[in-house]
Amino acid sequence: MTTNPQPPLPIDTSRAHPARVYDWLLGGKDNYPVDEELARRILAVDGTVLRGARANRRFMQRAVRTVAESGTRQFLDIGTGIPTEPNLHQVAQGVAAESKVVYADNDPIVLRHAEALLRGTEEGSTAYVHADVRDAGTLLARAAETLDFAEPVSLSLVALTHYLDDDPDGDDVYGLLRGYVDALAPGSHLILSQVTPDLSPEAVEQAAANFRRSGTPFHPRSLPAFYRFFDGLELLGPGVIPVSGWRPEPADVAVQAEGVVPVYGGVARKV
Repeated sequence: MTTNPQPPLPIDTSRAHPARVYDWLLGGKDNYPVDEELARRILAVDGTVLRGARANRRFMQRAVRTVAESGTRQFLDIGTGIPTEPNLHQVAQGVAAESKVVYADNDPIVLRHAEALLRGTEEGSTAYVHADVRDAGTLLARAAETLDFAEPVSLSLVALTHYLDDDPDGDDVYGLLRGYVDALAPGSHLILSQVTPDLSPEAVEQAAANFRRSGTPFHPRSLPAFYRFFDGLELLGPGVIPVSGWRPEPADVAVQAEGVVPVYGGVARKV
């Protein structure tokens, strides 16, 4: 007597983590089957996500290099994620070996990976802070053990703000960012990127719905909404633009030819 095989049960993606999903999209190895499953579900409805993740990573590298070449020697990266080379400290210390870099994340697993895999130069320093972006006081106090906030700091939240809502009684992402910028000295920089519905609305909404079903809030933002993060700051050229077009290198030009990248990026200076 034979029985019909039962179809496999669907994988519960509620334990997927955005940082590990991002790692899978970048071709990293520090992720789990639940993360791969969520990434594949998103890819099935949004064909831009793989291109967007990799373009976003290259944007971070170009933005950090630009800021480092301007003379900044201190970097605070919030929402570090799983390290995939080349990472922020490698870019910054590649320009100036004495650069100080602090990575902050609220996931202890992510930080254990970071501590194991990220090694800075002997001349500079690379430190790790376990704190949530929403707890700015704690995060900044711990970062101040390495960084001097009386001097310029490059603050980066790369592909992080779309996980935060703008409800004043919730995450209050705009108020949160203003608090961080207020803590920075003149001459500091803000590096941001954010998923947008502007360029591929149906696909991005379906991707957002997959995140939400897995228990991860997701808030794509329009161009005017993204511009609000830079109120009172001096945007570096070319301003706010899809990440693949921000001071592109040849690889980024090739990505632009492949199709839209629904992620805005911008770098601004506090004057």
